Amino acid sequence: VLTGELSIVGPRPAIPYEVELYRSWYLRRLEAQPGITGLQQVTARSTFDFDHQMRLDIQYVQNQSFLLDLKIMLKTPFVIISTKGAQ
Repeated sequence: VLTGELSIVGPRPAIPYEVELYRSWYLRRLEAQPGITGLQQVTARSTFDFDHQMRLDIQYVQNQSFLLDLKIMLKTPFVIISTKGAQ
């Protein structure tokens, strides 16, 4: 965040070897700056399959707003504490 490579809220940073295997529609998630927390992390964590996680990231890209970011930031501590879906 301090160097500008990450945002506080955004899709999880893409792993290069995963990007090589992306379906074409997954690439849409790369249109937003990666973040420390995101819609996928506070909604699904590790409980949904990869396609569903990508859909959540793309949903975030399509609906980015200050209000959505605020909602995600407020939910993050509760998701971390609950450990639901953590692996």
